[in-house]
Amino acid sequence: MHSWEQIQKTVDYIEEHLSEEIKIERLAKKAALSQFYFQRLFKRLVKRSVNEYIKLRRLARASEKLGDLSKRIIDIALDFGFSSHETFTRAFKGAYGITPEEYRTHPVHLNHIMKPELLLKYTLVDLGVPLITDSMVLEIKRKTLEVAETYIGLSGQVLISQTPIGETTGVDEPGQLWDTFHSMVSHLPILKPDGKEVGVSSMGDDGQNTFTYFVGGEMSATSYDAEEFVTWSLPPGEYVVCCFEAENFQLLTTSALSKAMNYLFETWLVNHQLATHPFSVEKYYKTNSDVAYMEIWVRPVEK
Repeated sequence: MHSWEQIQKTVDYIEEHLSEEIKIERLAKKAALSQFYFQRLFKRLVKRSVNEYIKLRRLARASEKLGDLSKRIIDIALDFGFSSHETFTRAFKGAYGITPEEYRTHPVHLNHIMKPELLLKYTLVDLGVPLITDSMVLEIKRKTLEVAETYIGLSGQVLISQTPIGETTGVDEPGQLWDTFHSMVSHLPILKPDGKEVGVSSMGDDGQNTFTYFVGGEMSATSYDAEEFVTWSLPPGEYVVCCFEAENFQLLTTSALSKAMNYLFETWLVNHQLATHPFSVEKYYKTNSDVAYMEIWVRPVEK
């Protein structure tokens, strides 16, 4: 068994027992390691200490329950191993910058620490060969775009510290931008009825600590005059495309997107020694199937 498989066993165990007491001694035993080496290996592979990871996963799950107004905040806190309302509030605000009461009163999208699937860091697939995990199916392809695709929507600046997805906490600014765009879609009669939507991350060269994030829908015309909206075009060319699917749209745009992004940028492109142009495109497809599907497009730099 590889070392990452030993740690994955403990990650899976933690996820199944977040509402219970979790002792490092038991986790180390499951990994067949001493407590000392288990904690060192866990932090190296998961990028957080055992106790910090457990706390942040509990906060992520607890935040899902805060939408149920029939449950008291103290009861939710106790359900996920926090000893008091004060302890829960302090941990929640430390992770997200707002209190549980503020979040319940004014819900916003939050960035959570996601449960990792470590095989994505240590498994390299060839082009066109699916990689199947317990929560998603992923495949890397090369595609040629013959004609530019033009989208219309909104853009804003996002802190680089909000990335990588699934490994940071705080308010999810891109998610807020998506909500604003969808609330204004009725003002865009030129959107293709069954067209794609995109989220585009573009890095500038000004050395700032932010990147530009654009959200929008595919246009049915080449131009449209509306001051509150901006347009963005995906240029023709050769692209590396990470295709993936999940059981539902919620999983697709959170956990699966996080894992696909990390796999593409931290594993696949690195191992293939490919540099890319300073933008990446999340393509969302409208579908009626039981499986939710999307793609991440990046454009390799020609050598």
